[in-house]
Amino acid sequence: MEEIRRTPLFDVHRRLGARFVEFAGWQMPVRYSGLMEEHRAVRSSCGLFDVSHMGEIEVSGTGALEAVSYITTNDPVSLNDGQCQYTLICNERGGVKDDTILYRIGPESYLFCVNASNTEKVYDWIRANVPAGVKVANVSDAYAQIAIQGPRAEEVIGRVSDTRFSDLKGFHFTSTVLCGEDVIVSRTGYTGEDGFEIYLAPSAAPRIWQALMDAGSASGILPCGLGARDSLRTEMGYPLYGCELDEDTTPVEAGLKRFVSLKKGDFMGRAVIVRQMESRGRKKLVGFEMEEDGIPRAGYRILKNARLVGTVTSGTFSPSLNRPIGMGYVETGADGMDGRMEIEVEVRGKGRRARIVRPPFYRHKERAAGVC
Repeated sequence: MEEIRRTPLFDVHRRLGARFVEFAGWQMPVRYSGLMEEHRAVRSSCGLFDVSHMGEIEVSGTGALEAVSYITTNDPVSLNDGQCQYTLICNERGGVKDDTILYRIGPESYLFCVNASNTEKVYDWIRANVPAGVKVANVSDAYAQIAIQGPRAEEVIGRVSDTRFSDLKGFHFTSTVLCGEDVIVSRTGYTGEDGFEIYLAPSAAPRIWQALMDAGSASGILPCGLGARDSLRTEMGYPLYGCELDEDTTPVEAGLKRFVSLKKGDFMGRAVIVRQMESRGRKKLVGFEMEEDGIPRAGYRILKNARLVGTVTSGTFSPSLNRPIGMGYVETGADGMDGRMEIEVEVRGKGRRARIVRPPFYRHKERAAGVC
């Protein structure tokens, strides 16, 4: 049996009284004070997340740009040094092997941030599909990662650095110093709020975590676990690998074709993806809001006129909207799957009324720097 891993911040979480769960082979905090409180802190002030379980893979050397372009759906040619983009890595059938953030360090140097459950799989896939001479390295052990998210994130991180983070645009990153430690700070996140993801040496993680907590004490900062991370991303309609994304689901079916660039030439899975863009896939991802009591959960059945048309992939009670919401896949040919059409979600064996809506479920006036 594979040993459960712990992040460099495990002892910090334990002192904070975190409740832990196993996630992707890691022992991770799922909540501290409570999901609702943590979720609302991120929407109204800011929250701090340990995301050190995420993987990092470097691709470098002559031909790195062409290699990265071939194994991803988005167009890395559009990136300048210090920019990053959301992109997908697909198999030959167009199925998603992982959704990632790709960072351009330099013209021949790129860094992927990949999902924890897929790190080794993606590393092996990239190595097998780049030409000789392009270097691929799994550098995950060299990084811890902390995310500070929320409308007050900029003022808090600004208190522990001399860098003007107001100059850092969304999907840009910079090398800087926090608390005397060299770090990379990226204006990205997975919550739908403004925020930053900090890549740093594992040994520096406890000190920088505490410095951010101290700096944010007057701003309402809270430590946040995987529970709030999941409810926040669900409110935005962001996909989670293993729920909305897998190797049998294409970007078109997942509603992510805006992250597919056809102008750049050939890439892995292109032929299948192009066919689906022209004729639609076998299924499509939809969002829905419950109109009757019942929390939708992954695996619950979606019904239309008492006929099975799909399956829930993610569901939660939305703290921001004060009602249950969810996402799921339905047949592309099912009638009434667009607009605010009525469906039923089978909750514990009983059909509960719901309506199809287009995510994001939660909207605010200012666009955040989130992944989608």
